[in-house]
Amino acid sequence: MASPVSIPFTSFIVLERSSATPIYLQLVTQIINAIQRGFLVKGTPLPGTRTLASVLGVNRNTLVVVYEELEALGWIEIVPNKGAFILQQTINRAEKIPSSTKNFTIAYPSKTGYDFEKSQLLDTPFENSNHTLILNDGIPDIRLLSIHQLTQSYTSSLKRKTHQNKNDENPQNGRIYFKENLSNFLNLTRGLHISTKNLLITRSIEMGIYITSEILISRGDKVIVGELSYFTPNMIFQNSGAQLLTVPVDSEGIDVDAVQKLCENNKIRMLYLTPHHHYPTTATLSAQRRIELLRLSQIYGFIILEDDYEYDFQFGNNQVLPLASADTEGMVVYIGSFGRSLAPGFRTGFIVAPENLIVEMQKFISILDRQGDTFMDYALGNLIQEGDILRHIKKTSLIYKERRDVLAQLIDKYLNEWVNYTLPTGGLAIWTRWDASINLMKLREDCLKLDLHIPKHLLYQNLKISAMRIGFGSFTPQELEFIIHKIFKILRKS
Repeated sequence: MASPVSIPFTSFIVLERSSATPIYLQLVTQIINAIQRGFLVKGTPLPGTRTLASVLGVNRNTLVVVYEELEALGWIEIVPNKGAFILQQTINRAEKIPSSTKNFTIAYPSKTGYDFEKSQLLDTPFENSNHTLILNDGIPDIRLLSIHQLTQSYTSSLKRKTHQNKNDENPQNGRIYFKENLSNFLNLTRGLHISTKNLLITRSIEMGIYITSEILISRGDKVIVGELSYFTPNMIFQNSGAQLLTVPVDSEGIDVDAVQKLCENNKIRMLYLTPHHHYPTTATLSAQRRIELLRLSQIYGFIILEDDYEYDFQFGNNQVLPLASADTEGMVVYIGSFGRSLAPGFRTGFIVAPENLIVEMQKFISILDRQGDTFMDYALGNLIQEGDILRHIKKTSLIYKERRDVLAQLIDKYLNEWVNYTLPTGGLAIWTRWDASINLMKLREDCLKLDLHIPKHLLYQNLKISAMRIGFGSFTPQELEFIIHKIFKILRKS
């Protein structure tokens, strides 16, 4: 049997670092594929996480998550003090694993032989990093998940013959089952009054925004966004030919008076906002402004595109309902995510809108995502029906609230000389306002030397503002203290 170190992993594992698919999921998928193809046979010992991380050029913590996921899925066995071993029997063993592509006589072309238009609008600011700690703008912690429960739900969906029969008859049956349960879930938790006819399932919130933009925005249309707003929707709107107009954002959300002034002098097609926790400032749109926005939309005829990406993460006793729950004139298109606190593969997006718009949107889905994932739809529907998702949200909300409070206490303890903030009522990030004398890009460079990566898109600094959005959801209290103390050490030296 070959030594685990001698296995040419780089010959069958190729990571696409620019892909939207997380690195750990790419690794899980490609290792399973290698087992199925016979590259890794039953009983083969896998290298230690540190060794394989070095070979593949990824963070060791990523490999730890990968091994845990593979074990939960039944592809490997982790034996304490001995290592990880392949469990799955092979199907067809490959005769030879190519060690490189240098033996190929003809290389695949590196460039096209024709011209095409390149988009500069869709260049995202995301960065790849192999540092031990990487700040983010507020993402859930997948370590809080019961991977076994998720995989069991999906596996049971695969094994049920009734589902298989339905799948043979109509691939959309799983989608219908999920939509029935999701519409009930949204009515119960978000104060909506919808049926399956008002619901469209998408792969993500971004997909929902893209479809909405393609259908409702024409070249030259004017779209209002916050002066500070989420870059991805802005890029999508501009790519559709929209002209963006900005309005200020304060502690009560977007400035409604500024919206009205724009409407008085312009034909506004759409207003995009994230009312529960405005991105990036985390401000919650006040009740008075919500009512006023609905009134203005009826008077001036503009669409309200409500992006409710963080609804599940509210920590107060009085939860704020979406604008869509009070919309009686069909002016709001409500976009959200289901299962954002679950593993990436189990997350999905949705659009809520009047039936005639959903019918038109369904045409796009039929092209972009015709087949979908029938068994995943059954699994997600089952998580709702059995109450598992509600229990998970309630449990993790307490943990995220604790982490928010810990981060606030650490900022008070270490950074109060340079940083101010307002404690958010929900979400997974704190918007921090920094002393203008602090060069945030220089701070970022100094943090990199201490193995702490602060992505550029978290930093907001110009003549008018000096701020940073710090996510806390994916870090334990110990990790948060480690991060803030590193920043403190740098600031104290400077």
